[in-house]
Amino acid sequence: MAIVFERMTRMRFRCRITGVGPPLFRQAFPMSSMLPDCHHNKIICLIPASTKRCLSTVSTSTSSIEKDDNFVRVRFAPSPTGNLHVGGARTALFNYLFARSKGGKFLLRIEDTDLERSTRESEEAVLKDLSWLGLHWDEGPDIGGNYGPYRQSERNALYKQYAEKLLNSGHVYRCFCSNEELEKMKEIAKLKQLPPVYTGKWASASDEEVQEEIRKGTPFTYRFRVPKEGSLKINDLIRGEVSWNLDTLGDFVVMRSNGQPVYNFCVTVDDATMAISHVIRAEEHLPNTLRQALIYKALGFQMPYFAHVSLILAPDKSKLSKRHGATSVGQFKEMGYLPNAMVNYLALLGWGDGTENEFYTLEQLVDKFTIERVNKHGAVFDSTKFRWMNGQYLKLLAPQELAKLLGHHWKRTGILMESEGLFVEEAVELLKDKVDLISDSENALTNFLSYPLFETLSSSEAKPVLGDSLSEFANSLLAAYDSGELFDALNQGKPGWQNWVKSFGKSVKRKGKSLFMPLRVLLTGKLHGPDIGASVVLLHTLGSGDIVASEIGFVTLEERIKLLKEVEWKSFNNNQTVLEPAIISQ
Repeated sequence: MAIVFERMTRMRFRCRITGVGPPLFRQAFPMSSMLPDCHHNKIICLIPASTKRCLSTVSTSTSSIEKDDNFVRVRFAPSPTGNLHVGGARTALFNYLFARSKGGKFLLRIEDTDLERSTRESEEAVLKDLSWLGLHWDEGPDIGGNYGPYRQSERNALYKQYAEKLLNSGHVYRCFCSNEELEKMKEIAKLKQLPPVYTGKWASASDEEVQEEIRKGTPFTYRFRVPKEGSLKINDLIRGEVSWNLDTLGDFVVMRSNGQPVYNFCVTVDDATMAISHVIRAEEHLPNTLRQALIYKALGFQMPYFAHVSLILAPDKSKLSKRHGATSVGQFKEMGYLPNAMVNYLALLGWGDGTENEFYTLEQLVDKFTIERVNKHGAVFDSTKFRWMNGQYLKLLAPQELAKLLGHHWKRTGILMESEGLFVEEAVELLKDKVDLISDSENALTNFLSYPLFETLSSSEAKPVLGDSLSEFANSLLAAYDSGELFDALNQGKPGWQNWVKSFGKSVKRKGKSLFMPLRVLLTGKLHGPDIGASVVLLHTLGSGDIVASEIGFVTLEERIKLLKEVEWKSFNNNQTVLEPAIISQ
């Protein structure tokens, strides 16, 4: 066993007792009178074996642990009953940022007491999503720590120990009321327009009455004895002073008749025995604080600081739910959102540093985050802004990294046969401005590879182009291709194209839009798109299109020229319906 004094400031140390279970932190105190002329950051004092016996009782009673106001321990405690909701992810983020900004610890605890709905698969998915976001924890079910176990389902013995302590101290009592009796109490309270609270039937039962029911095998719960008068007040770090009248609560259950603890009891015991200093959670847990505070006091635990974060709202100001679209981290990940964009956006839902800046790395958030700047009002989840922000992050990626992401997506979705190479790199560079999500790149590439010439020519939007002597322009283009001058120019890349198009424009006496619009329609089959020069050069680079999946129906540049030779221009000019020729087989 040892006592470790760790320097906090020049003249203040923190005392930590080790070797008797989880480290115990005592209140920080001045050391000048005890350790004069000390220049070390850490002092270790070994404790003799005889003294260990005297101190051993300290480690078994968490109620003797005093909260160290200078050492932060926070937790994120999800229930593994589904996917990680963005609201939960933001709560985890705020806990992470608070811990890191204070040099404290970020714990992950799994609240799996709902045995029917909790699954290990869901737990693994939550851990995977948190890791994807970069919110790495210091203690948890997968890496352990000094305060484990970190799953509530593995802590039942601890809950029963503290439930018995409450029973022995008189803070809880056995309640033998049946479900029918409890329902009748609720009905009577409703008729009298009173809160549906327990009437306290078994609160004053004699030992003989209790023992008689136990002998009969009557199931019972443990109910917490709530004071009938007075109020309870906390100073929430986000919401300020919050108070409750105790007469609205009624005696509540802490242990069910099947021996399973209820949520509020588990959470209180867990937070206290894990030395949690700050509880940062969603505002929907605010009503639970009253019950938990009473349990803290009854067990002799010092309460943590509470901070209740506002809910994330949908555009209609209702609570964000599945009916509003994607709501889980996993869904957004599959849609092509980047983890750093998601962290950035979630941080701005209810927090800001007071500046106009909207872009922060995780490290910058740690540096700037304060709980005082978390807003107590609900924040609206704006999917349009989130998409835009993700697009900005995509554009900031290094070209190689972006090409790797999009190339992998194109191969995974069956557009390309290969995920890397010159075509992928140049296609990414050409199409990236139209991509806000990785999944957007799928439509961007398939649209680029398509050649809807006849559909375009039949559209009303193409009439001005057709009326500008498009058929004569097409003949000039075909002549340039047949002569080999266009092919030779494309072999020289974009500089070759630029020289050729300048010469070609002079030959047909066109420039600007009157030159480039018909070139776009004839060579890409579309009226709009990325830079025409870069597009045509890339189509030429693709050649026979061997890396494009056959089901995409890619039409090579050579095949496009052949199709142009089959167009009946008079039919288009006369507004007649023209059947598109069959695609030339590759």
